[in-house]
Amino acid sequence: MPYLKTYNLFISHSWSYNSDYIRLVSLLKNASNFKWRNYSVPLDDPLAGGSDKKLAEEINNQIRLTNAVLIISGMYVSYRKWIQFEIDLADSFNKPIIGIQPWGSTKTPSAVERSAVDVVGWNTNSIVDAIRKHAI
Repeated sequence: MPYLKTYNLFISHSWSYNSDYIRLVSLLKNASNFKWRNYSVPLDDPLAGGSDKKLAEEINNQIRLTNAVLIISGMYVSYRKWIQFEIDLADSFNKPIIGIQPWGSTKTPSAVERSAVDVVGWNTNSIVDAIRKHAI
């Protein structure tokens, strides 16, 4: 299958819980016939935040440019404030949210289930298929 579109994606994550984010980025980079741009905030290129208000403005600027928002659902409980903020922003911009259950997880937080157009397991094909199906 040829590349048909380059997807602009925001992956919700926390720097203090970065391992799932790093694995997801690697999984997407290695997906066959799939091109994407990372609009999330990597550890090596942080936003200039400085305050919650400034960080919120900069996350707003990132999400506004995306085709979809990916949320690793296992992080929601620990980082509820910011992930809920990102969910609310995605909803305000009518960006589809795709929930991803971490490997071995069986539960998805209700906030993610309610907001997501799809919740998929930790599988390259499932994640890429959901992005292709739902991204705007």
